[in-house]
Amino acid sequence: MPISIVDHFRKFVTISDDDIEIINKYIKRNAFKKKEELLRNGQICKSLYFVEQGCLRMFYINSKSTEQITQFAIDGWWLADFFSFMDKKESDYFIQAIEASIVVSIDYQSFESLLVEIPQLERYFRIIMQKNLAASQLRTKYLYEMSKEEFYYHFTNSFPDFVQRVPQYMIASYLGLSPEYVSELRKKNK
Repeated sequence: MPISIVDHFRKFVTISDDDIEIINKYIKRNAFKKKEELLRNGQICKSLYFVEQGCLRMFYINSKSTEQITQFAIDGWWLADFFSFMDKKESDYFIQAIEASIVVSIDYQSFESLLVEIPQLERYFRIIMQKNLAASQLRTKYLYEMSKEEFYYHFTNSFPDFVQRVPQYMIASYLGLSPEYVSELRKKNK
């Protein structure tokens, strides 16, 4: 089900109808086809991306010349190469639509202006970044603490939407597992 960016803002902060007009002045809503790229390695990540509907992935090409997925984003999630976005440096990542997606983008200058015009959005983004950092820390802990099998089952139980929407080989990449191993685990679980 689509999740509008305004509804998402309102989950965390108070947004007036006047604020909505200001927000609409700074955001761009785009439709992306399956496999369409929002960002390529070597480009500067010029926008933050909010998924209203669809699914994105962020990945890089590792030393074995294979894709290593670092993040997914589904309805109501943000995705960006934050280092590239903040420092205006070339990205090491690709961002690609896994399925047809409706994405709201906010470029750097618009983002800064939006925070000045609607100060409560500074709080919203602080909360979102804190949640993102906490999730990243927890994922790192699980990588060290859990067996590969436990990590896979934890992920599939915690995020069943991904299992339904994301190809198995991409889930394997995200978890640092081989597609063959994930296939074995799925057979074992049936």
